[in-house]
Amino acid sequence: MRDLIITENVTLDGVAETEEDWFSTAPDDEQLSELNREHMSRADGVLLGRITYELYASYWPQQVDDETGVSDYLNRTQKYVVSTTLGDPTWQNTTVLRGPLNADIHVLKDRPGKDIVLSGSLTLARALLAEGLVDEYRLFVYPVVRGHGRRLFEPDADLRRMRLEENRATSSGVVLLRYRVP
Repeated sequence: MRDLIITENVTLDGVAETEEDWFSTAPDDEQLSELNREHMSRADGVLLGRITYELYASYWPQQVDDETGVSDYLNRTQKYVVSTTLGDPTWQNTTVLRGPLNADIHVLKDRPGKDIVLSGSLTLARALLAEGLVDEYRLFVYPVVRGHGRRLFEPDADLRRMRLEENRATSSGVVLLRYRVP
């Protein structure tokens, strides 16, 4: 069975919304780049909400000189978009999931393969949380306080206990916190 993993960049105060480009504070952090490459090697599926998909599809396929490997990874990896309004996707290797969400995710998790990763897509992430479909959280905590913005976990969320699997700091001060859902 494949794991569904939520990977988010967050500020010290828990903001996951990436307006104002606060997460680019670590541009030359080779340790962070290595962590990203390591995580990409463990996944063969990317789960996205429609808005994030449209942003990614308008940007990543055109990046021909991308030294990070993200463009190549996203172009060759199977992408699953949760949407009831998206027509035919234009980006290669894309499948639209029209729901119900719980059933679609269970089908994906039951298929053979590596991890399925969701990054961004906060509305979808919160829906997955509510359905209890997440197996692991990878939170990249940036040494930034934003003070406002959307968070991964809503203020009135139910108590959830998790098991710390890994914590790793990078040279720029970004800390990876990886938690499993018991």
